[in-house]
Amino acid sequence: MTSEPIGSTADQQAVLGVLKGVREAWEANDAEAFVADYLDDASVIQPGVYLKDRQEIRSSMAGAFAGPLKGSRVIDQPQDVRFLNEDTAIVISEGGIIFPGQNAVPSEGTVRATWVLAKRDGRWHVAAYHYSAAN
Repeated sequence: MTSEPIGSTADQQAVLGVLKGVREAWEANDAEAFVADYLDDASVIQPGVYLKDRQEIRSSMAGAFAGPLKGSRVIDQPQDVRFLNEDTAIVISEGGIIFPGQNAVPSEGTVRATWVLAKRDGRWHVAAYHYSAAN
């Protein structure tokens, strides 16, 4: 039986597909879809925020989508995808939030993010997310 190499094209596409799904869920302001590919024990770290499981992330995003993030969309452009092993990937991305009435991410709103993804039962999931200001 032939196995695909670490970081195969199929794995890269699957990892990037997970991130695309997160962006699409954001644009739909759908917190449940946003966390659909997060592990139960996923974590999110942002300035002043530490969310330690999928339920906390979902609740936080539901509140944000109903309030300050309503109608926003996110840009998240992968800059680097690398695989630590066949079950762990790290994606470095750059982007930010585009609020209603804006055409692009303001330069002061640009962030760099680290995504850690884990492969479980043949599918990729977000295990951790962290971002900081790019400037």
